[in-house]
Amino acid sequence: MSITKICCIGAGYVGGPTMAVIAQKCPHIQVTVVDLNEERIAAWNDENVDNIPIYEPGLSDIVAEARGRNLFFSTNVEKAIDEAQIIFISVNTPTKTYGKGKGMAADLKYIELCARQIARIAKDNKIVVEKSTLPVRTAEAIKSILDNTGNGVQFQILSNPEFLAEGTAVTDLLNPDRILIGGDTSVEGQKAIQSLVDVYANWVPADKILTTNVWSSELSKLTANAFLAQRISSVNAMSELCEKTGADVNEVARAIGMDSRIGPKFLKASVGFGGSCFQKDILNLVYIAKSYGLNEVADYWEQVIIMNDHQKRRFSNKMVQTLYNTVADKKIAFLGWAFKKDTNDTRESAAIYIADDLINEQAQIAVYDPKVSSRKVLADLDYLETRTSEKNSANVTSFSSPYEACASAHAIAVLTEWDEFIAYDWQKIYDGMQKPAFVFDGRNILNRVALESIGFIYQGIGS
Repeated sequence: MSITKICCIGAGYVGGPTMAVIAQKCPHIQVTVVDLNEERIAAWNDENVDNIPIYEPGLSDIVAEARGRNLFFSTNVEKAIDEAQIIFISVNTPTKTYGKGKGMAADLKYIELCARQIARIAKDNKIVVEKSTLPVRTAEAIKSILDNTGNGVQFQILSNPEFLAEGTAVTDLLNPDRILIGGDTSVEGQKAIQSLVDVYANWVPADKILTTNVWSSELSKLTANAFLAQRISSVNAMSELCEKTGADVNEVARAIGMDSRIGPKFLKASVGFGGSCFQKDILNLVYIAKSYGLNEVADYWEQVIIMNDHQKRRFSNKMVQTLYNTVADKKIAFLGWAFKKDTNDTRESAAIYIADDLINEQAQIAVYDPKVSSRKVLADLDYLETRTSEKNSANVTSFSSPYEACASAHAIAVLTEWDEFIAYDWQKIYDGMQKPAFVFDGRNILNRVALESIGFIYQGIGS
């Protein structure tokens, strides 16, 4: 099948960038991204592409090139589904907050709603692609819904998980390590796989496009994120031991990273991982293992999450202890709120939970992040439902300048590894702070020797 029209349901961190790159690389294909969120679609269509809702280096340029040519953003979901030959489902799959599997299983209600909408609207054969991260055998449920509509339309379900790292999503899309496509082993399934292969082949080398059965594809995504998160929790576990023994975790990580069997990536000790994928996907993996009675497997992977939560609590506790066991009414400046640099995504950011701990201790939090709004900061804290929104507003203030955020502060917590933080005039920051002035480097990005020579009391991770 020659593909000329693609629809993506969901204009978020996966759907928006992925479809923008497909549109740029496939000018012969009309790509329509649909979402019921009118505000989000309006932002994607903003005349000033710098105002698009997702910040990723290079993304605004790609959107500017393709938008209006063959890339469209719309709230008209039915029209896009009706016209498309391939429909990507890229909606949110959060961890369940209710019922069976609460706190672990993926909430698939949005996936089912998409499937039912496609089934209702489709008048001709469609290829439906799982782009959201889903539990193993979700495709089976989607296919059951689609195949029992009674309208005679034939559907093929493919799994095409994303392997994007936020902050480098555009680079990851333009030069992927691999493109994974899982589908049915039938003749029709293989034809559907080939149709999607042909789309990616417009810019991705054939040896980087891997095809599997649909179940292997679904599980590979969960496994990849679990392995990456495991490395972070492993080095963070060693960071605590380093602090007790006098070793330096950065030196240890460098030493083991030079082993070709281990490699240097994801060995940076920090305050912990965040983002929408790692925790959600590992909890999903734990739930799947438990559902099959594999309790030892579940316990193994759950420990990755336990270690990550411990690292965040350990960091906030260390701040309180170092600040003479009280932070009540003290101003603590947070440099960074996003879960990592080069993104405005704050989901599961360590900063949220550390701020929550410190507010419980009556601290005053001053936040500076170059890409996160004050409204988002407060919304993240309100979402925890730990206290009233009025209390959060009273204890947290966002600033448009790092120097203003740090003025008169007792301590600074570096919670996102933005490059700009390294280049600040730290002497100026020190001069404007309460003395003694503390820096808690939760990302191990600052020069300890230089800061201590100015007069800061420096506390890093694992050193």
